[in-house]
Amino acid sequence: MHKDILLVEDNPDDVELTRLAFDEAKIANQLAVVGDGAEALDYLFARGRFADRDPADLPSLVLLDLNLPKVDGREVLQAIRGNDATRSLPVVVLTTSTEPFDVEATYALGVNSYIQKPVDFEQFVWAVKQVGLYWLVLNHSRP
Repeated sequence: MHKDILLVEDNPDDVELTRLAFDEAKIANQLAVVGDGAEALDYLFARGRFADRDPADLPSLVLLDLNLPKVDGREVLQAIRGNDATRSLPVVVLTTSTEPFDVEATYALGVNSYIQKPVDFEQFVWAVKQVGLYWLVLNHSRP
């Protein structure tokens, strides 16, 4: 059974690009999409409109944008790492930012990987394929 991938992204164009890239990469996992950091935390911790979700049914991977409305990506990452149930969840930051501060801050908060979103669609598809191959196939996550 393929677990969902949680995509935390506020830009509808980037959501659509990610969907297309996953289709092109033949990644079978369903993409659960939330548009801001508050929704991401509600999804992960089964609250709000996601209260009927099983909180033990965590996604196989979180793709996290940094600059989000309501709760930013750094705060989402901090909440994920601060909770026993989600602490070891693989989180990949997928953002347009190349600011050294953002890279350093997210690694300090425990991100697993930091990827700048390629602007070119073919490069974006290639990057998503690599993320999918590594995190969903090659990587052995903690039980």
